[in-house]
Amino acid sequence: MDIAALKTDLAGLQIEVNPRIVQQKSRDFYWYSPVLKRQLDSVVADVVATPRNLDELLYILGSCWRNDVPVTVRGAGTGNYGQAMPLAGGLVLDLSGMARILSIEPGRVIAEPGAILADIDAAARASGQELRLSPSTYHTASIGGFVAGGSGGVGSIRWGGLRDAGNIIRLRLAAMDGTVGSLIDLTGPDIAKASHAYGTTGIITEVEMPLAPAYDWVDMIMSFPTLEGAIRCGEALAAADGLLLKNVAVMDASVTPYFKRHAGYLTAGEAVVVVMAAPFAAGDVVHLGRHAGGRVVFRSDAEAPETLKKLPAAFELCWNHTTLRALRVDPSITYLQVLYPQPDICGKVLKIAELLGEEAPTHLEFVRFDGAVGCFGLPLLRYTSEERLDEIVALHEAHGCPIFNPHRYTLEEGGMKQTDATQLAFKKRADPKGLLNPGKMIAWDQPDFDYGKPYLFPSLSV
Repeated sequence: MDIAALKTDLAGLQIEVNPRIVQQKSRDFYWYSPVLKRQLDSVVADVVATPRNLDELLYILGSCWRNDVPVTVRGAGTGNYGQAMPLAGGLVLDLSGMARILSIEPGRVIAEPGAILADIDAAARASGQELRLSPSTYHTASIGGFVAGGSGGVGSIRWGGLRDAGNIIRLRLAAMDGTVGSLIDLTGPDIAKASHAYGTTGIITEVEMPLAPAYDWVDMIMSFPTLEGAIRCGEALAAADGLLLKNVAVMDASVTPYFKRHAGYLTAGEAVVVVMAAPFAAGDVVHLGRHAGGRVVFRSDAEAPETLKKLPAAFELCWNHTTLRALRVDPSITYLQVLYPQPDICGKVLKIAELLGEEAPTHLEFVRFDGAVGCFGLPLLRYTSEERLDEIVALHEAHGCPIFNPHRYTLEEGGMKQTDATQLAFKKRADPKGLLNPGKMIAWDQPDFDYGKPYLFPSLSV
């Protein structure tokens, strides 16, 4: 790659070569994983470019194409898997400068990829609407980064994941050569060519997402003497089709001490269910919780506004914000992503909890998975070694609980997405030189790779 020629080409545009800032922009939340931290700590780009509009973005891509410079697209850098880290160096394309909300209509929003999710919701609220889905990093995550690196999150209890039909309406994509003619709109099944693809198949320049009616969601915490009671309550809530909920999470008693600002509401030794409910559904949530043996210890609609200002929202206790809160107290903690499949979700969770105990305190997120109640686990793993981590992964899989491994940086090894022939053919068309986020798609780099061992991109193997 010819970085000197690239810098000459980009003179007059917003670029950054200060080593400290370039290093900062070459990072995401990879440090959630001690494995990725060891592997990726030395990864850094050569230059960062921040386009302010589509013309600048295409010009930057064209220059990278001519000078054989790899491009790694960055949204807000809130991903956890190293997906926004430039394994081959080159240019980090920071899309935070393309953050306009282009259109809000009944049932849909069109935005540039750098638009922050909370800003989109704030604009949509004027018409009584909000996004269906968001990660727990809602206040800082970008819409393009969420689509390219995420899979679901808050809202998945009702709407499923991003991969489910209808949860992304349209993506506009630019190919690596930066020509206007390369822009293409993806709809329907074609969206899978770019969603959760880490920017390996093209650069998202525009996102069209569905909107749902907005509510002043009621945050609730219910306390249970046993983990089993909390799990069965979570599953009952998730299965109640008539309840309008935005999130249902379960944490065992070892997790709640990390909820420092809610400490006054929590009982030591008890598990909790954390719920976001529409106001008219809150009463039924209380009833189902009591029926399962729990009691409500916190309701946001019963607290004074000045009190609520001091407390994080319920979704900031859930998903990977749970992990983040634990990490702030104990830096040795990491996590796993587990699927607890039907039937007998509760039995599978309790068996794993029995086998691992305090080594992996239980954290569950209930979702809609292929139209039925599903359950993801994000246990807080007390990390000791990579060998023990692999043993714990194998233990889950031996008990019928697949792992989506957050300690791998490739599309295929993470488990959320497999590279098929259609996606690979699309990449060959959009990125024939393989310059888009090199190292993240094994099927491109090593089609015959043996998945019985971890993949290591060549630049990281020295």
